[in-house]
Amino acid sequence: MKDTTRHQGKRRQLVQILKDKGITNSLVLKAIGKIPRHFFMDSSFEHHAYQDKAFPIAADQTISQPYTVAFQSELLEIEKGHNVLEIGTGSGYQTAVLCELGAKVYSIERQQELYKKTKLFLTKLGYRPRYLSFGDGYKGLPEYAPFDSIIVTAGAPFVPKPLLAQLKVGGKLVIPVGDDPQIMHRYIRTSATSFEKKEYGEFRFVPLLEDKN
Repeated sequence: MKDTTRHQGKRRQLVQILKDKGITNSLVLKAIGKIPRHFFMDSSFEHHAYQDKAFPIAADQTISQPYTVAFQSELLEIEKGHNVLEIGTGSGYQTAVLCELGAKVYSIERQQELYKKTKLFLTKLGYRPRYLSFGDGYKGLPEYAPFDSIIVTAGAPFVPKPLLAQLKVGGKLVIPVGDDPQIMHRYIRTSATSFEKKEYGEFRFVPLLEDKN
């Protein structure tokens, strides 16, 4: 795996595209500019790695569009040391972005093949999430709750109640809800029993599946 000056140049161009699309968080842009996205993709897609597009990965899943990764990351408003739960580890690209932002990352992947592959791969790249788990994202990780933020990287037909329950007061859940396309939602927990909800337009994700295989 090589990260050449050509790759680095393409990343700088990608960062500019994201800025032009409205991403303003300098730490998110820095993370996108640093992480070799082509490492997370099949070599046959390497030439397309720095286009602002989603691409297929193993187990019929996708690596999200860079704009989507940046948009969700920006909505989380992560600070260094925050405990962040990621639902859908996938290729590990979003996980790497969260690590670059200084988060303590707990991540769940439902596809066994991806879980095993990504766990080894992230370690090889030097990213060390606090906990990677093979399991059902709808249930979250109650044993590690509460979280400062929860990010869901697949389209959910509804908002899972356990995820809302696992947020700290002041914590944020960013989740795409619906069939195709989904509407991006952000929930902020304002008290033990109340949440503030805001919608952020249409996105496209693979579906969030229940029960681990």
